[in-house]
Amino acid sequence: MHVAGLHVLDLLIIAAYLGAVVYIGQRASGGSGSEEGFFLAGRKLGKLYQFFLAFGNATEPQGAVSTASFVYQQGAPGAWLSFQTVFMNPYFWFMNVWFRRVRLTTVSDLFEDRFASRGLSLAYALFQIGVACVFLGFGNVTAYKIASSLVVRPESAWTAADRAGVEGYRELKQLEQQSAAGPLAAAAQSRLGGLRERDARGELHSYVTELNDVVFYAVFALVVGTYIVLGGMAAAALNEGLQSILIIVFSLLLIPTGLHAIGGWHALAARVPRRMFDLLGTAGSEQFSIWGLAAILLVSLVQIHGLSHNMGICGSAKNELAARFGVSGNYLKRIMIILWAFAGLIAVALFGPGGLSDPDSTWGALSHRLLGPGLIGLMLAGVLAGTMSTLAAKALAISSLFVRNVYRQVWPGLTQTQGVYYARWTIVAVLALGAVSAWLMGDFLSIVNLVLTVNVPFGASVLLVYFWRRLTAPAVWACVILSTLVILVVPWTASTVPALRTSPGLTQTSLAPNGRPVGVFFATVVHQDPRDLASPRVGGGRFNAECWLLRRAGLDVAHYSPNERLTAQFFFDGLFPFAVLILASLVTRRTDPARVAQFYGKMKTPVGATPELEGAAMAETQRNPGRFDHTKLLPKSDWEFCRWDREDTLGFLVCSALSGAIIALFVLMLRLAAG
Repeated sequence: MHVAGLHVLDLLIIAAYLGAVVYIGQRASGGSGSEEGFFLAGRKLGKLYQFFLAFGNATEPQGAVSTASFVYQQGAPGAWLSFQTVFMNPYFWFMNVWFRRVRLTTVSDLFEDRFASRGLSLAYALFQIGVACVFLGFGNVTAYKIASSLVVRPESAWTAADRAGVEGYRELKQLEQQSAAGPLAAAAQSRLGGLRERDARGELHSYVTELNDVVFYAVFALVVGTYIVLGGMAAAALNEGLQSILIIVFSLLLIPTGLHAIGGWHALAARVPRRMFDLLGTAGSEQFSIWGLAAILLVSLVQIHGLSHNMGICGSAKNELAARFGVSGNYLKRIMIILWAFAGLIAVALFGPGGLSDPDSTWGALSHRLLGPGLIGLMLAGVLAGTMSTLAAKALAISSLFVRNVYRQVWPGLTQTQGVYYARWTIVAVLALGAVSAWLMGDFLSIVNLVLTVNVPFGASVLLVYFWRRLTAPAVWACVILSTLVILVVPWTASTVPALRTSPGLTQTSLAPNGRPVGVFFATVVHQDPRDLASPRVGGGRFNAECWLLRRAGLDVAHYSPNERLTAQFFFDGLFPFAVLILASLVTRRTDPARVAQFYGKMKTPVGATPELEGAAMAETQRNPGRFDHTKLLPKSDWEFCRWDREDTLGFLVCSALSGAIIALFVLMLRLAAG
């Protein structure tokens, strides 16, 4: 009763889900004839839809897979890469309103509205179309990682290369266990070094999959494209209800089945090293410190403002309260992160520390070990649901950018019907590029690093657009160009330059806490000839240009631990763009004061409860853009921070209390699990 490695029941569940999302897309197609209807659902979505949109867009399977992977490798502190967002929820109470009050369709429109700069608007649109490939590729990789580990090739069908990879992996784990127990003989030590070289090159693995990645990415993109092309934002919002339920099921499935497999809740304390239950980590370990957490939080907070789908999600809300209510969906995600972290701890108990050749397959390996027919189908449906909901919002945002901020600059007379037509074809193209991007991606830590930093240049710019009158268009250009070079271009292309990847000064290594050699500047450093450990070293993966610059400034980064270097990188990435923006703004000419006054007048004008009230409020602001300036905290300055009203204060306090309660819940559960 198996087809292509899956039980027929699982295939039927997956087929039913895919049919349902396409049907919903077709039902929602009636209201997608205009651009506002297609991109923003007519700005009519209420609190429930905003909840589903926020939860579905934030709670992507890549978060589950990467969190379980990092926790499996590092213990509970590995969850911070995702869980640090719990501190951002009170901030969303305000940020969501800004993207609604600006009353625009795309983030690109923001630069034209604030600076009258079509060039910046076009640059943002083109940049985000490229960035979309990263985000869509990440979603595709996640879905494939889980699905591929569920569709495993039996040993009887292994090729010689398959067998060599699996047996080499098993030998590596045996030698590492022996090395941890005591010194190895010279021959065994040499063999261990050679196997580590092969492992770093991706030649070793603990399982062999039957699932072809190219076919998977193609089919996945086809289904997502079909329902979004049909119904636009309305289809995405309707599907979020079904997809959110499946995401919750997907997050819950492994907990009871995993605890049953290891012998119950108390077996966690017996099988998992105690240090792995310490949420803040221990000194000298591979885990994140408080400084590391602060650095990750900083870069996350900056980059989130540059996300292209912010305007689509918040701008589709029918009023400010509905936009703010979306933060409740983010809180539900934080609960999901706790579940994902415990899935990683269950994997440690089940497979042992280091028992998986590919830690990125932790979620899939658990699913394969624990779930039977029907449950595997539900798991795969949840993976597809979560990934599709995220990909849909991003694809819609990119299509709106292309039509409104790229195509209309070439063809200004584009009609609404033509705009929707080209938006649909843009979605097809972007999803195809995302599939190609997924095929080229590597390990999750590198991908997460890229996802956390790729939007920093524009994220810093958008944040200052909302708060600082003195910001100028030339400063934004300087920030985007310099930050992109330092944070993105140089780090991700240095390994393609022979002189850099073979430079002895750049390919030096240090020892990680687990005894493995790691690159100081390059993500991976291997020997040119894997059979000769005396051959020259070659760097690969991301080049830490930030730490190289810090070394030039006098810091001894070579003696930092890997996580200390990552912390230094994130602090640099989060602060460097602001330094450029502020310095460049102070030496360039101010933007037209009348335009700036109209922009900040609009940002202080609450969204009207009805179209009539909204029109009247905006007309009054256009006549008197300074009518709300008395609410500024610093009235005579260029800073636009305003005093909070009752709704601001109560919302912030409630959000802060909820964040604190969720952190306390996580700590309590870890302590109970540790015995």
